[in-house]
Amino acid sequence: MASIQGPVMPRKRIAVELKRLREEAGLTLEQVAEQLLVSTSKLSRLENAQGSPQARDVRDLINFYKIDGTELAAKLTRWTRAAHRQGWWADYSDTMTEDLDTHIAYETEASVARVYTTPALPVLLQTPEYARAFYQYNEPWRPTSELDALVELRVRRQASLDRRADQEPLRLIAITHEAGLHQQIGSKEIMNAQLDHLVERSTAANIDLRILPFAGPLPFASTGMFAHFEFSDDLDRDVVAVETHAGFRYFETANRVVQYRRHYEHLLDSSLSPEDSRALIRSVQALRFR
Repeated sequence: MASIQGPVMPRKRIAVELKRLREEAGLTLEQVAEQLLVSTSKLSRLENAQGSPQARDVRDLINFYKIDGTELAAKLTRWTRAAHRQGWWADYSDTMTEDLDTHIAYETEASVARVYTTPALPVLLQTPEYARAFYQYNEPWRPTSELDALVELRVRRQASLDRRADQEPLRLIAITHEAGLHQQIGSKEIMNAQLDHLVERSTAANIDLRILPFAGPLPFASTGMFAHFEFSDDLDRDVVAVETHAGFRYFETANRVVQYRRHYEHLLDSSLSPEDSRALIRSVQALRFR
């Protein structure tokens, strides 16, 4: 069972500010813990955005650092409440892994998602039929009820491209290898409809779809799928999620994020323009699936 955590970024904002307050006060975790009569591990978890911050703990820290009544205190209180909201994806906890839970939390709160995929097509641009066929090939042990839930989850994730309650629609920059256009997932009819969908969705103002062609050079980062999430709040550091068979691995340190951003720019430089990408999709579609 997945441990549904809900929003990630409020916890990270709390962590950044609490660590900054402690360091500016010239105190160690042990010293603060001793004054507040709490464990060092609890404070460490708060400063590392692990688990859900408790309102009482945050209130005590606000008083300890003597910031009660300030704008920062109001933000910390607001972020604590936000961190306890259940994510919309909690309905799918029976079928989700914990790292997918975290991935969706980042995706839900990001302003820009830069993704690279191979050989599967980008999740946010998949048709329900393609998604179902993908799961049937890769997780054949799943009962029909779980397949239904996983497909529905993908469809709900895609809604962020059209509308979000408190944010602008997600901006998606997606690069996918040409191999994904040729790789048949499901029937030819499914693939034909999927390629139609890619062309149609890629014309939206907030969607930039590029194909990395067989004919071009092979960039370093083209061997593995990853996503770079960018956030609109200055307090929120970008996050890179690298997808493997074992799940997602996350990088947040500045040097690793910058490294992957360079990789992504190299992929963009090696990819076709949006117009040429759509032309290639249509040519593969005519050759392979019609």
